Amino acid sequence: MTSLIGIFIVIGCVIGGYLMEHGNLSVLIQPAEWLIIFGSAFGALVISSPFTVVKGVIQGALGAILGKEEVKKSDYLDILLLLNDIFIKVRREGLIAVEQDIEEPQNSPIFNNYPNILKDRLLINFITDTLRTIMTTTMSPYELESLLDTEIEVTIEEETEPAHTLTTIADSLPGLGIVAAVLGVVLTMGKINEPPEVLGHSIGSALVGTFMGVLMCYGFVGPTARKMQAVVNSKKSLLIVVKSALVSFVGGSPPQIALEYARRAIPPHFRPSFRELEETIKSRK
Repeated sequence: MTSLIGIFIVIGCVIGGYLMEHGNLSVLIQPAEWLIIFGSAFGALVISSPFTVVKGVIQGALGAILGKEEVKKSDYLDILLLLNDIFIKVRREGLIAVEQDIEEPQNSPIFNNYPNILKDRLLINFITDTLRTIMTTTMSPYELESLLDTEIEVTIEEETEPAHTLTTIADSLPGLGIVAAVLGVVLTMGKINEPPEVLGHSIGSALVGTFMGVLMCYGFVGPTARKMQAVVNSKKSLLIVVKSALVSFVGGSPPQIALEYARRAIPPHFRPSFRELEETIKSRK
């Protein structure tokens, strides 16, 4: 939602300032310039990236703009509560008791208590795959931590690729705007015998290409790419929280200590206090 507010602010300030100087909005409406800039940018995206990255760029940009993938404090709290439920069940009934839960999380009464977490396939797979590994091996906590660090690194590298690609496309937009402007100047040169008002309108239309390229780069596409990167970083934080809890629990820590390791791994801005977490757990009981 904040991204949409930012978009309206950028549009409002740019168009508002233009209108304050009695600018003519119709001059900015140049479909041919837009086609050259945005079509070329999309073509460059297709040329430079496999289909999975192109799809990731589109989905990631929409998710970042609409705020669908933003991680909130409640998501971190849900993770802690979910891990606590799993740890308590394992302590009471043994590790084999959660086998059905991790095999079919969609049908698990534990996972279904946290629908927002259940929607995150990346996070659910990370939790269930790790629990399967714990159940089927005798891996030490140090080996498990190394394994999870490797998985997080590989996962985040893949998740980051669309943001990096969109950043590259954003950097190319001013250049593509210049391409559109140059083509407009070429067309203007063919009208060299026309009256000054015709030449002025033609040159103004050509310069719209440069304007659009720079505005889209620094006002919209570049910030969207950075927002996508921020979303990926927040996903990484969630994975690190889960890793901290699972490694501690496998090392023999009781659920309360394992949760404390996880809580301390949460970024300070989202981290619930010790008392807040304790009261939330008690209220759910």
